[in-house]
Amino acid sequence: MSDSEQIAGKGPVVSARVQPLQPAEEVLADLEVLASPPEMVRGISAAHVAEAHQLRESLLRRAADQRLRDEMARYDFTGEMYQRFENELARYGMSVLRGWMYTGYIFKLTATRKFFLAPTDVELEELQRDSDAREELATMTVALALPRFRQHALVEGGWRYEGGASLPTYFMGACLFIFPNEFRSRRAQQKRWSRALAQGAILLDPDAGITADLESQALGRIRVRDDLGRAGERTRAIVALTLDGYSQEEIAELLGEASVRAVEGALYRWRKTEQEHALEGGDLS
Repeated sequence: MSDSEQIAGKGPVVSARVQPLQPAEEVLADLEVLASPPEMVRGISAAHVAEAHQLRESLLRRAADQRLRDEMARYDFTGEMYQRFENELARYGMSVLRGWMYTGYIFKLTATRKFFLAPTDVELEELQRDSDAREELATMTVALALPRFRQHALVEGGWRYEGGASLPTYFMGACLFIFPNEFRSRRAQQKRWSRALAQGAILLDPDAGITADLESQALGRIRVRDDLGRAGERTRAIVALTLDGYSQEEIAELLGEASVRAVEGALYRWRKTEQEHALEGGDLS
């Protein structure tokens, strides 16, 4: 066939469909060799190498998580396998939460989820200094997050391989949902105890005011609790709730008292009784 015939389109047309589009088997074998991690990152920048490595590790982790999730689903997320998984997840969550609280980073994470806790400098300093405070908050958060995670992520299928997060990462998201309420609850409790320190110091001496030093306040609370052994059940309840920072209005409502004046009267009579006990030889110092 001449060049002119080919140009004019008079020659036979060869369909693209008959061309060998699928690589030969020996070529596929070569491709599998090239798919090894060292070959995949050869010839690309260091930044892209790091990104490719992270993406590959994420895929591997999520694939393993999917297999684990499917295996646990066979037993309805109960039994020995799930218990081991839950224990490991709890340890992981505790460790991460303690670290986030130590640096204060947890408050940035909760803020991105619209939980604006606005910790004070005192609260931030306490979480950095006091390991018991971090342990307490982490323990409560994880304990409440675990059943939520099991139900929403596993039983109801909220976690999916395609979502991009590993199971531990998804669990930490559940923890960040629980943490704000636990932090606020602890904050409220701390405020009640602070009020109770002052209240305990003046229960036996109403004229002492709230200017007593912290040591005197603490001793006053201890002294009051010791003296409650001589009081009746109703009075013990009123004084104990007062020490715990409840207002007299709240105490009246909790105990079904007729009025706030009834609460005030019970406290007054108890105080007078203890003062007389001291004058008769008791020790209030």
